[in-house]
Parts: sequence; C-alpha cells; structure tokens
Amino acid sequence: MTALSESEILRKIYDDGLVQNYKYLGPQLQPCSFDLTVNTVFDFTGPGVIDYDNSQRIIANITGHELVNGEWHLNPGYYKVRFNEIVRLPKDLCAITATRSSLARCGAQIHVGFWDAGYIGAGEALLTVGNPAGIILKKDAKIAQMIFIKLSIPVTDGYKGKFQGENIKL
Repeated sequence: MTALSESEILRKIYDDGLVQNYKYLGPQLQPCSFDLTVNTVFDFTGPGVIDYDNSQRIIANITGHELVNGEWHLNPGYYKVRFNEIVRLPKDLCAITATRSSLARCGAQIHVGFWDAGYIGAGEALLTVGNPAGIILKKDAKIAQMIFIKLSIPVTDGYKGKFQGENIKL
C-alpha cells in the first residue's frame, strides 16, 4: 500500500470524480493529502447504541449548532461535523483522515473512522474541542486531511454499509 501524491489525487479528481463538491481545489490539494472542509456542526442530544452485529445500533440524535455570521462558536466538548466534500473511493483505494495541524494548534481534534474502498458519500466526524476557551470555526474551514491509500489488490466488493451514499443524492 502506498499513499497517493498530489498529482495522483488531482488526476483522480478530474478523471474519476474522487472528490467532488470541494470548495477551493488549489488550497485544498496538499502534497500527499486533500483537505476536507466543514459544512455543518451538530450538537449531540441523545445517546447512541453500539452492538456486535448492528441489529440494535442506534446513531445518537443530533441537532444543528447555530451558525452566526458564518461562524460556529464552540465551547469545550464534543460535536459532530459533516464535510462539504463528497468522496467516491474506487475499489483500489481506501483512506484515512487526520486532524489538520492548525486545528490541533487551536486546541481541537477531528476523529474519523476508516474510509473503505468503494465508499461514496459526504463523510462525518467527531470534533473534540479541548481548548478551555473554546474555538471559533468558520463555515467551510479546512479542518481535516484525507490521505488516499492505494491497495495492492482491489477489493472484490466495496463498502456496502448503512452509510453508503449518505448526505448525497446518488
């Protein structure tokens, strides 16, 4: 497995629609990753349930966090964020996501699950604000970096989970 470079990411964006609905292609394209931007911030309003086989899974309830003059004012705590970008992973790529260092330097982190080959959708993440003074997050701010990893052998069947195509119209 190897990570894609800037030129490979750009080619796959143009040729295959790897990332769509991006805000600022030039500034979002990095030497070996692609920056994801925040579309919406949510507050958690109820518990979630996680079990072994997902038969009793309940995703936690959320409500939109108030956007004031293009900014979210976030106190210390946990928030769900939705990215602007729609990702279309082919069967020979998977991805991981890391917190942008500027977000970490402001006292916040992004936590995202693994992106399986074949996944299509606008991803979501957990935003943890640890800064005791909070953080101001601007609409469309770059908050995470997606690293695309080339598989040595493409998967036969890509991601087919509950969240396939979530937050987009296929």
